[in-house]
Amino acid sequence: MKIATPETVHWIAELESTAEELMNRHLAAAREWFPHQYVPWSLGRDFDGPLDGEPWHPGQSALSPALRSALVVNLLTEDNLPGYHWTIGAQTSRDGAWGAWLHQWTAEEDRHASALRGYLHAARAVDPVALERARMAHLGTGTVPEPEGVLGVVAYAAVQELATRVSHRNAGRVSGDPVCDRLLARIAQDENLHMVFYRELLRTALELDADQVLVTLDRTVRDFAMPGQGMPGFGRMAAEIAVAGVYDPRVHHDEVLVPMLRALRVHDLVGLGPAGEQARERLAAHVEQLDARAARFVERRAQALAVRARRAEHA
Repeated sequence: MKIATPETVHWIAELESTAEELMNRHLAAAREWFPHQYVPWSLGRDFDGPLDGEPWHPGQSALSPALRSALVVNLLTEDNLPGYHWTIGAQTSRDGAWGAWLHQWTAEEDRHASALRGYLHAARAVDPVALERARMAHLGTGTVPEPEGVLGVVAYAAVQELATRVSHRNAGRVSGDPVCDRLLARIAQDENLHMVFYRELLRTALELDADQVLVTLDRTVRDFAMPGQGMPGFGRMAAEIAVAGVYDPRVHHDEVLVPMLRALRVHDLVGLGPAGEQARERLAAHVEQLDARAARFVERRAQALAVRARRAEHA
């Protein structure tokens, strides 16, 4: 059993009333929805195996390889929910408002996995055997980000939930499938509400101890990586997702980090001590460097796609 540190106890108590208020606001804003209503069951048919159906082959999927990779990464991330539940509970609390939120969040995230898997199977969008093997391999590693302490969890979750919302929404938009787009837009709505919960907790923490929060946020942003590092073939899939524009350095800069820091008014904070000022400076430098890397990535991608198009013309 993890023993809570004095710092953990302090932040759990300090943010408890805000967590309760935000939990109530979340419940008022959230809208009930049902995964089975978003799955195109009419497209479904038996697979090979005990039911002696039709085996899967790539020609059955209308989605591009990059979009299939995006959906697999998104689903396996949702499948890894037990690890996230354990990590958040271990670093915060399973009691009071914190526990109520943890269980509500877990139930909503599990709904995402149910809906995504139903869509992928019914639409025959990906190889179901490879998907199940990837799920077993990924969950078997127990690999999840492990932020340190309450502030680490809140900071990481605020950034990750926004990144996940953007990833789902962008994947739907470029999927070319209205059914997929509708489902991912609905999931993104949940992710946005989750992001708001953590972002507003972070805002309250900034009011209590801006220096400590900025140090944690700086570390979180500079070390941030999307979930999935333990997935089979994650490097290849992440590259495909980036080339497709679903999630790349430009998206991370423009649609995640800059809006998050602006919403928290990080650059407007006053009265910081030396540690807070240094953290804010490091944050600004990191965002500037990311902007430059994103520009180079977009330029290289455009060049590579142009070469690919010319080759296709002469093939």
